[in-house]
Amino acid sequence: MQGYQLTFFTQQDRKHGREPLAEWLLLTARRMGIQGATIISGSESFGHDRRIHSAHFFELADQPQEIVMAVTEEEVARLFDFLQQEGVHIFYTKTPIEFGVIGEA
Repeated sequence: MQGYQLTFFTQQDRKHGREPLAEWLLLTARRMGIQGATIISGSESFGHDRRIHSAHFFELADQPQEIVMAVTEEEVARLFDFLQQEGVHIFYTKTPIEFGVIGEA
């Protein structure tokens, strides 16, 4: 199947409403019928503001996070429309991919 790998970049302390943004995005993808998504925690990063974000032993609030999913063209359109309606401000990358399942369940 042809589609896209969407990767959203945030940090653990960012919220949408009262919910952590990464978890909210993961659950939103699930409710929309997207087949899977993964939150990946990083140890260090920096973004457009050039500020270093990192996970420290005592303070994980600033820990970088990626939310990765493989989606179809139609799923991208629905998800982006919904994020726009919700007023979500988040950096993303969208890369063309081929995806599928191999082997028996």
